Amino acid sequence: MLRVGLTGGIGSGKSEVSRRLARHGAVVIDADLLARAVVAPGTEGIAEVVEAFGPGVLDPDGGLDRAALGTRVFGDGEARRTLEGIIHPRVRARARELETAAADDCVVVHDIPLLVETGQAGDFDVVVVVDVSPDVQLDRLVRARGMSREEAQERMAAQATREQRLAAADHVIDNNAGLQELDTSVRALWQRLAARL
Repeated sequence: MLRVGLTGGIGSGKSEVSRRLARHGAVVIDADLLARAVVAPGTEGIAEVVEAFGPGVLDPDGGLDRAALGTRVFGDGEARRTLEGIIHPRVRARARELETAAADDCVVVHDIPLLVETGQAGDFDVVVVVDVSPDVQLDRLVRARGMSREEAQERMAAQATREQRLAAADHVIDNNAGLQELDTSVRALWQRLAARL
């Protein structure tokens, strides 16, 4: 098994890379999806979030109101660390279960937005960073995700710097261009990863 840590800043196109690697045959374990699952209604995770942040972070159906929670934590480092302390251990435990269930002779890609920030780079055989310039990143967040410039800059500032991510990389996927160029880059990456099995 080849264990790959895939990361990139918000708006870098990491999910596009992840989808393409899955199409090539990688087993993808998506930390964002797991993070949603561990705080689904009725879980211990959501109960702990409500205990820490109050019932104002719930929507009318009893699910997590991500916008309300985001407003609470993204400008407040201590609140963000509290939330991460609730979610990250649960996500890691579930990711380990999924990896254990994968075949021994496959490429397992852990898609982890905060891989560098959480000190996990050394946990993988290979670290792949999806890289874009800060200007492209900001433009994507404003144009494609509908964030204000201030909100986008705040989200970007809450993550590792571009330099920190690149320093952790074994392979870098440049995603400043279009999807055709991305396809070519991911195909080349997949050939390098598969050759290591």
